Amino acid sequence: MTDLSKEHAIQDRITEGLRHAVDDADALIKSGLKQGDEQVQALRDRLASRLQHSREQLQMLEEEAMLRARSAARAVDTQVHAHPYAAIGVAAAVGVLAGLLVAMARER
Repeated sequence: MTDLSKEHAIQDRITEGLRHAVDDADALIKSGLKQGDEQVQALRDRLASRLQHSREQLQMLEEEAMLRARSAARAVDTQVHAHPYAAIGVAAAVGVLAGLLVAMARER
């Protein structure tokens, strides 16, 4: 796994965790006590506002990640089309290295 793919996997886990946390907090607010004094209601309102803000930030983060991924995919596609034989050579070299690593791991 490359550093870039590890970074994407970590970002995906963080994003998914944040989404679940926001959804859980939202459910907690909605299922909370309907009655309460003014301080509790003010606290609930502030939490609801912060949750909405967090949802918006999370949405922006996801959109930015998608734009970056699409841009990277376009750049790779452009390079592969511009240099097809080099791309084939790189893919073959990666395949040989992966095969060697697997063979070495089986010998242990």
